[in-house]
Amino acid sequence: MYRERLVATEARSESARRLQQLLLDYHDFRRLKAEHPLMEHAVSVADWQAERLKSTHEDLYRHPGYHHGLEFLLTDLYAPAGMTRRDDNIDRVFPKMVKWLPDNLLDTFAGLVELNLITQQLDLELAELFHQQGVSARAITTDAYCVAYRESRRLAQREKQITLVADVGQQLDRYVRNRTLGWLLSMTRGPAEMADLTDLHSFLHRGYSAFRKMDDVELLIDRLVSREQRVMRNILDHHPDPFSLPENL
Repeated sequence: MYRERLVATEARSESARRLQQLLLDYHDFRRLKAEHPLMEHAVSVADWQAERLKSTHEDLYRHPGYHHGLEFLLTDLYAPAGMTRRDDNIDRVFPKMVKWLPDNLLDTFAGLVELNLITQQLDLELAELFHQQGVSARAITTDAYCVAYRESRRLAQREKQITLVADVGQQLDRYVRNRTLGWLLSMTRGPAEMADLTDLHSFLHRGYSAFRKMDDVELLIDRLVSREQRVMRNILDHHPDPFSLPENL
């Protein structure tokens, strides 16, 4: 991995320094997670939560105007495994990012990194709580999930996770409305392959395509955020059916 390159790069703006620190934090967490005895259990937790999100937001997930965006969120942004090369390549190109990208794009990348980091930290904590309770992460029930959730010491991070989804989603939507970005992604496919950055380029292109296909990103984000905030309140209030939401929400 490329930690030394991250440390050695001069970050001249506040946005660059924020991204640099988040990449360092994420780099160190990935190494910790890879060596953690419950790493596979954390992957199972992430899989369970991805399915729960699909179920809670089934109407949006099945909607042709939102399906691709939610699929990108669950398979790319919320990616517990299989993205090691992509993440390594972000570290690798960081010196060029801070040299060529404007601060607003660096801020968006920082939000993506922070969202991914917090999500994986929360999944690992749940895996540890399940282990302490003698619950198999491969056979999670709603009741066991809610018990572990309420014992979490990272509830403030869970609130921030929801806020980050809104912030990052709105920022990404602004960028994909610029057709120049799509042209640049098409033009840089060849150079990305030559530089062994195909996985990173594909990630960016999938995100661009997914958001371009969505009908109303602001409406989608508003519904996701309000629903997940209600789910969080339901769990903390010991609601008997925490994932059941009002039809108008």
